[in-house]
Amino acid sequence: MSDERLRVVAALAEGGFVAPAEEADALFQATSEGVGPIEELVARRLGGEPVAWITGSVLFCGVRIHVDTGVFVPRPHTQPMALRAVDLLPATGIAVDLCTGSGAVAAVLGSAHPQATVVATDADPAAVACARRNGVSALVGDLDEPLPPSLRGRVDVMTAVVPYVPTEELPFLPRDVLAHEPRPALDGGPGGTAVLARAAEAAGRWLRPGGTVLLELGGDQAREVATALEEVGLSGIRVLRDGDGQDRAIEARRPEPPG
Repeated sequence: MSDERLRVVAALAEGGFVAPAEEADALFQATSEGVGPIEELVARRLGGEPVAWITGSVLFCGVRIHVDTGVFVPRPHTQPMALRAVDLLPATGIAVDLCTGSGAVAAVLGSAHPQATVVATDADPAAVACARRNGVSALVGDLDEPLPPSLRGRVDVMTAVVPYVPTEELPFLPRDVLAHEPRPALDGGPGGTAVLARAAEAAGRWLRPGGTVLLELGGDQAREVATALEEVGLSGIRVLRDGDGQDRAIEARRPEPPG
């Protein structure tokens, strides 16, 4: 390890970042690609700016995702949900990704199934522009509002990483997240389930019989969201947990008609 890299790793460690070596590698790579001198990039990181904004991209499920400044950064814990959606989507099926942000989940779906129809939405025009940079067919609007009516009742897989952090828990997020990332992409209102409930309702409108919805969630929200899914006629509900046993997503299916 060079003296310069040692200094950068030490500076990031002293700054309180949990993966200083990995972040140093990303910053040096960005420097080699002409993003800027390493001193400038380290200063930006120590100021709390997300690494993905500094480097301009993040690797998500093996796909390189461009992340523009001001756009919500895709999280590693979302990857299992995205891969589950890949498994569920037929090769020529239809997928919808609500609150797409940078378009990470939609881009992974499109990469895995290039013959499928993948449509994404986001209320933030900057996020939609970023998703389009990532090759995603993205529309500006609130949840399912901008979706073309021709997709109603035909969607095989719907995914959504909506704002679900309870308002009362926002102060406990990492300081760099609070200082830099867009609050509307984080704040799920009291209890964090308001937008999750609306996403469940959207799934009830757009899924085909046999289609599946996957919603990212956290904390103890699974029971309330499961109720919302049941109320719109979905079943086969199961919670997806990470290696630490934490709830990360919930899955539900529109039943096939009898016979």
